[in-house]
Amino acid sequence: MGFEALPERLAQVRSELARRAPQQVTIVAVTKGFGTDAIRAALDAGLADVGENRVQEAVQKQDELVGDKGLGVGGIRWHLIGHLQRNKARVVPGRFEMVHSLDSLELATELNRRLRAPLRVLVQVNVAGEAQKSGCAPGDAPMLARQIAALERLRLEGLMTLAPLTDDEDVQRRTFRGVRVLRDRIKEEEGIWLPTLSMGMSDDYASAVQEGATVIRLGTALFGPREGNVMP
Repeated sequence: MGFEALPERLAQVRSELARRAPQQVTIVAVTKGFGTDAIRAALDAGLADVGENRVQEAVQKQDELVGDKGLGVGGIRWHLIGHLQRNKARVVPGRFEMVHSLDSLELATELNRRLRAPLRVLVQVNVAGEAQKSGCAPGDAPMLARQIAALERLRLEGLMTLAPLTDDEDVQRRTFRGVRVLRDRIKEEEGIWLPTLSMGMSDDYASAVQEGATVIRLGTALFGPREGNVMP
């Protein structure tokens, strides 16, 4: 599969960000469902932040890239953006720059126990309250943030969310606004500085950045459709 259109697609995304986002926004290239050729194309286009949903798929790609002119684990800022099961926490140390999807104290504690060096993490919040999505309830987020921030090796930097699958911009923006307001509440009530808001994917990143997103996670917007319509 070729990615000749990636530079043009990336230019369109950056143009949209320049128009809508006064804040600096990091683009995470989501390569779930694509091979390592997509990662090489992202690097060639100037994107060093790469996101994977599944630990096993990420590890396979990392191992394949290890001997490829420094493009392995050390040459890419790897983000784990999908749900992390507790029994996979042992695989994370040394392989990811940031984990976006902590949603329980049990998971955070297990991950902290496995680490030998600090790891940047985000709390995933299910603001929309959708049963099929991971994430803690908004009401539980302040206490969970306080508990995670107290763990020795985890560096809590912010919140992450997924908006409902809808074209309704009002619904999208209401969801993202809810995360920003929740972040501000945690800062005020818990005294925890959370500069990162990871929210927005290919279909809704424009709404997300207008509500304060500092990280967006883009797959099809950069690489085109995946086989089998794998999201995001």
